[in-house]
Amino acid sequence: MAGRIAQADIDEVKARTNIADVIGERVALKSAGVGSLKGLCPFHDERSPSFHVRPQVGFYHCFGCGESGDVYSFLRKMDHLSFTEAVERLAGRIGYTLHYEEGGTAPENSGRSRLYAANAAAAEYFRAQLSTPEADIGRRFLGERGFDAAAAAHFGVGFAPKGWSNLSDALTAQGFTIAELSAAGLLSQGQRGTYDRFRGRLIWPIRDITSQVVGFGARRLLEDDQGPKYLNTPETPIYRKSQVLYGLDLAKRDISREHRVVVVEGYTDVMACHLAGITTAIATCGTAFGSEHITVLRRVMGDDSSGGEVVFTFDPDAAGQKAALRAFADEKRFSAQTYVAVAPDGLDPCDLRLARGDDAVRALMSAKSPMFEFVIDQRLGQYDLATVEGRAAALRAAAPVVADIRDPSLRPGYTRVLARRIGLDIEEVSAAVSRASRSRDAGGSSPRRGRDEAPGSPQRPPGESAPAVATPVLVPTIASLPRTRDVVIERDALMAALQFGHRLDDATVRRALGAPFRHPALDAVRAAVVDAPDYTRAGWAVAAVDTIREPYRALGSELLMAAFPALGETDAAASASDLMRRLIVRGIDSEKADLVRAVQRVPPESDEGRRIRLHLRELDIERQRWTGEIER
Repeated sequence: MAGRIAQADIDEVKARTNIADVIGERVALKSAGVGSLKGLCPFHDERSPSFHVRPQVGFYHCFGCGESGDVYSFLRKMDHLSFTEAVERLAGRIGYTLHYEEGGTAPENSGRSRLYAANAAAAEYFRAQLSTPEADIGRRFLGERGFDAAAAAHFGVGFAPKGWSNLSDALTAQGFTIAELSAAGLLSQGQRGTYDRFRGRLIWPIRDITSQVVGFGARRLLEDDQGPKYLNTPETPIYRKSQVLYGLDLAKRDISREHRVVVVEGYTDVMACHLAGITTAIATCGTAFGSEHITVLRRVMGDDSSGGEVVFTFDPDAAGQKAALRAFADEKRFSAQTYVAVAPDGLDPCDLRLARGDDAVRALMSAKSPMFEFVIDQRLGQYDLATVEGRAAALRAAAPVVADIRDPSLRPGYTRVLARRIGLDIEEVSAAVSRASRSRDAGGSSPRRGRDEAPGSPQRPPGESAPAVATPVLVPTIASLPRTRDVVIERDALMAALQFGHRLDDATVRRALGAPFRHPALDAVRAAVVDAPDYTRAGWAVAAVDTIREPYRALGSELLMAAFPALGETDAAASASDLMRRLIVRGIDSEKADLVRAVQRVPPESDEGRRIRLHLRELDIERQRWTGEIER
C-alpha cells in the first residue's frame, strides 16, 4: 500500500514552487529591499505591514507576531491542512506526479482534501446540467438579467436538477461517500435519509481566494419551491461564510493592483459589475459584511495607507440603510477611504445594467459619496430640521459621527458639512463634536490597576504575599539587540550569510564565522550557520534556522528575513563579502591583542617569546591581506 511521500518529491515540489506566488494569492506583497517582499500579516491583524517573504530562500516571517516558515507551513496554518495535503496541493498546482514510499503512512484520502474534491466535482456537475432541457428556466433567468452563455461560463454558473438524489448518485459513482458529501454540505438529512441540498435551482460556485470551490449559492426558480429565495452551503470545515467573499478569486489581482474594492449585495450584482468593467466587485455569501471580511480584504488590498478606496453599494430601502450603518460601524478598521454608491432610483447594479447599460454601472461607482456623508444624512433624516427641537436632537445624533472620523484633517470639513445640513452656526456644531469626542474618550478609559491585577480579580488579604509568578523566557529579537559596534557587525554578518551565502566564498564565510561571537544569541545563530554543510544548496538557510536552539530560533528567522541594505543583488553580495572580511580582521585583531599581552609575560629571548613574535608577524601579514581586500 502507498505510504508517505518520497522526501525527494517533497524537496522538488518546494524547489519548484515560488512561495511569493502562493502567499501573494492572499496577501498583497510589495518590494521591501533586495530579494524581499512585504505585506499585511495573514496571521494577525495589523495596520502597517510587518510580514516579509523572501522568494529566493522560500521563507516568510512576521516581525509583528513571530510566525515564520516555508510554503508548506504557510498552507498548513492558513488552510488547516495536514503536511501530506499541503504537499499534494502544491504538487497538483505545478502538475508534478508524487511518488509514495512503501511501508509509510498512507496518504490522506479523507478530510479537507476530499471536501475540496467533492465541491469541485459538484461544481462541474452543476455546470454541465445548465445545458440540459430541464435547465431552460435557469437559462431564461440569466438571459432576462442580461447574462449570456459566455457570462455563465466565466462565473461557473450551473443548475441543480429537481430530483432528490441526482447529485449524490453522480458523485457516489465517482467514488465519493455519502458521509463526505454530507460533510461538504452537498446533502441534507431528512427523516428518510439524505437528499440533495440543492434541487431545481440556479447554482453559483463559491470559491475561496485560491480559486478552490468551497460552497455554493442557489437561487429559487420554481413556484413550488418552498425554500428561501437564496440557499447557501451550510458551515463546513472548508466553508466559513464570515470569511468568504463571492468573486474575490476573480477580483483579487485588480483589487491588489488598484487598491480599490467594490462591495455589492448579490451574485448577479458581482456579475453585472465585472461585465461592466468594475472588476474589483465582490459580495458576501448570505451574511452581513463584517470584520473578518474586512481582514481578508485589507490583506488583498495592501491596505496600509489612506490611498485606497472601498465602495459599498446598498439598496436605498430600510434594509439597505441598516446594512450601510453596520458597515459604518466597522469602517474604521480600513485604512482606505470608504464610500457609498446608491443609485438614485433604487436599482441595484444588475438591474441598473439591464435598464441602462454598462456605462450606467460605471457612472454609479464614479458618483460615490464618502461614507461619513452618507451616515450623517441617514442620522439627520430621522429628525424634523424645521424645528428647534429637531435640530438639537439631530446635532446630538450626528456629532458623534464626525467625532469618530480618524483623520483629524477631515473633521473640520465634515463639521462644516454638518452645520450646513442642520442649519446651525459652525461654532455650535464644533462644540458638539468636541463634547462627543471627549465623551467617547472618557468612555474607553478604565481605572488603573496594579501590574499583576486582572479585572475582577479578588484583592489579597493584608499580609498575604503575592503568588509566585513564573519568570518569562525572553526571546531575543533584532530590535532588542544592543547597538554596540561588535553586535552590529555580528548581526549584519549573519544577515549577509543567511541571505546571500550562496553568492559568497565558502572558505571565507567559514573563516569569518568560525570563532565564537560576543553576543550569546547571535553566537547561537552563528553556530547553526557554520554547521550548514553546503551554502549553495537550495533551502540551506531555512534548514539552518530550523536547527538553532531555543529561545534563539526566532532571531534566526528575523535575520534571514530582515531587509539587507543594498541597491541590488550584486551590491548585496559585495557588501556581504566585505562584512565577512571585517569579521576576519576583527578576529585577527583580537588574537593579536592576546599575543601582545602574552609576550609581555615571557622573557624576550626565550623560545616562547620568539614563537609569539613570529606569530605576530604572520598575523600582521594576514591582516594586511584582508584589509587590502576590504579597501579594494
